Amino acid sequence: MNFLIIAVSAAEASDKNPLIALTPGLYIWTIITFLLLLYVLAKFAWKPLLKMLEDRENLIKSSLDDAEKAKLELQSLNEESEKIINKARTDAQEILTEGKATAEKVKEDTIAKAKKAADKIREEAEKQINVEKEKAISEIKKEVVQISISVAEKLINKNLSESDNKSLIEESLKKINKYEA
Repeated sequence: MNFLIIAVSAAEASDKNPLIALTPGLYIWTIITFLLLLYVLAKFAWKPLLKMLEDRENLIKSSLDDAEKAKLELQSLNEESEKIINKARTDAQEILTEGKATAEKVKEDTIAKAKKAADKIREEAEKQINVEKEKAISEIKKEVVQISISVAEKLINKNLSESDNKSLIEESLKKINKYEA
């Protein structure tokens, strides 16, 4: 509908302006000029424009590929650094565990050495006590023997009866046995 309005107004205006008039010659020359311009543009401008657009497309593709590679490399580096951090954590945990185990072993060794030393001191003390005890018992026996001899001498000197002698000796022996216990 708009085309008809334009054609009607062009026909009316053609009386006034010859450039607007729709004449078959002008129509053909316009088409020839357009095709000639299209050929020249296709021959000389279209290929460089397409090449420039293709270069730009390749540049964008390579930039996107580089960005994707960088992203993958960054992701790989992040994973690797995470592995290194985790390994460092486990190593630190192992070192800490080993340190605790070593400290515990040193503690146990120290306690064992202290117990051995205490046992040795106790054994030596017991030996010394036994030696002193044996010495004391030996001295007591010597005194008992001397007392018994002196009692025997007195008895002999007094000349007691045989039953009195036996009872005195038995009493002395009982006393000696009490000292030994």
